[in-house]
Amino acid sequence: MQLLSSRRWRAAAATAVVLGLVLTGCTAEDSFTYTPPAQVDGALPDDTVAAMQAAVDSALVASGATGAIVGVWVPWAGSWVTGIGTTEKDGAPVDTDMSFRIADVTRLMTCDVLYALADEGTVELDAPVPEYVSGVADMKDITLLDLCNGTSGAGSSEATVKSAWMNTPGRVWAPLELAGYGLARERIAPHTTYRDSDAGYLLLGLALERASGMSASELIAEYVTEPLGLPNTSLPGDAAAPPSTGPVLNGHYLNAVEGGYNCVAPADITTLSASSGFTDSGVVSTITDLGRYVQAEASQVLRTKEEPSRFGSPLPVSETAPSWNQATGGAILIGSMIGQHGWTPGYATAAYSDPTTGFTVAVVLNDSTMAGSIAAYLSFELAAIASKAPAAEGQTAPEFGLPFTAEQYHQAIADNAITCVAPPAE
Repeated sequence: MQLLSSRRWRAAAATAVVLGLVLTGCTAEDSFTYTPPAQVDGALPDDTVAAMQAAVDSALVASGATGAIVGVWVPWAGSWVTGIGTTEKDGAPVDTDMSFRIADVTRLMTCDVLYALADEGTVELDAPVPEYVSGVADMKDITLLDLCNGTSGAGSSEATVKSAWMNTPGRVWAPLELAGYGLARERIAPHTTYRDSDAGYLLLGLALERASGMSASELIAEYVTEPLGLPNTSLPGDAAAPPSTGPVLNGHYLNAVEGGYNCVAPADITTLSASSGFTDSGVVSTITDLGRYVQAEASQVLRTKEEPSRFGSPLPVSETAPSWNQATGGAILIGSMIGQHGWTPGYATAAYSDPTTGFTVAVVLNDSTMAGSIAAYLSFELAAIASKAPAAEGQTAPEFGLPFTAEQYHQAIADNAITCVAPPAE
C-alpha cells in the first residue's frame, strides 16, 4: 500500500481556535494556517434572528421535517447556531451537537482529495478514468477532472435506486454497481456541459482509492477532516449505522399516498449503510464542523498550488438557470457563495460560504421526501436575511450582496411544499 504521508503533519497541526471558525496549526516540519475574517463573538440582532426563525419554521412545515439544525455566521455582525423542532414526532428537542448526513457536500470533499493528490503528483487531473477504474472502457475520453466538475456526460443513479435505498437501508452497495445505473443512462456531450451525476463522484472515489492505495474514508480523513480539525466529520464504513455513536438527528421520509404524503407517520431511516452514498453523499458531520468546513472550502485553504483554479471556469447548472447559478469543482456557485446542497436518505443538507468575507450558512432538515430543494432554498433565504444584518459596534460591514431576495426563496419553498393527506383507513 502506498502511504501518502506528506500531509500527515496536518493531522497533528490542525486545531480549531475559539473565535469563530478560525483554524491554525503548525509543526516543526511544516505549517498550515487558515485565518478567515475575525468573527464577531455575539448573537445576530433580534429582528434578524426572528426573521430566520420564521423562515426555518415555514421550511419545516413545507418539507415534512420534524427538526432542523442551522448555522449562520456573519463575521461582521454575529452568529446564529441553533436546533429547531424535534428529532422525530413527539421526540426530543433538536440540539446543535447532533450528527447527521451531509449528502452532496460530500462531493466537495471527494474533489478536495483529487486536487490534493494532483498537487502531490500522485494523479493527473486529466488522467483518463479507465486508467484507475475497470469496466468503464467507454469513458476513455473522460478525465478525473470531468468526474469532479460534473462534465463526464454520465447520468445519475438516484432515480433507479431510490426505492431500494428506502426499503433496504442496511444494504451494502458496491460503488461500481451503484454507479452503473447512472452510466446506463443516455450520455450527454462531455467536457462542456454540467450534469448532476452521482455516478461521476462514485467513480471518482474508486479512482482515488486505486491511485492512492487507501480507502475513501482514509483519504477524506487524511486530506480534509484531520487538517481542518473536524473531529465529528467522517465517511463511515459500509455497516448500517446511525450517523454517529453520540447524539444523532433522526432522519426520515414520508410515504406517498394518493394525492400526497402520509405526514402522520414518518418512516425512520436513521440507520443506513453509508455505501448508499460513498464518495457522492456518504459523509456525516455536525453543524459546527459543516460550517467550518464550507468556510475553509470556499477559500480553498487546503490547496498547495494555485493553479489550476478549481472554481475558475464554472458552467451553468442548466439551460434555464440564472447566470449566477453555476457549477464546477464539485461545488455549486450561488452568486459569490460556494458550496453544495442535496439529499441522502433521511436528510436534506445545504452549506455555502463567501470566500471573501467568510459569510457562511449551513442547514440540515431531517426529512428527505422533497430531496434537497427545500434545504437549498432555505439556505438561500437565510443567507439573504442574514446578509442584511447591520455591523456590530466597532465593526464595518463589507460590500457584500446576493443576486436574489429572501422573499424569492420563501416563495420557492411554499411552491414546493408537500401535500399532507390522511392515510387510508385500515
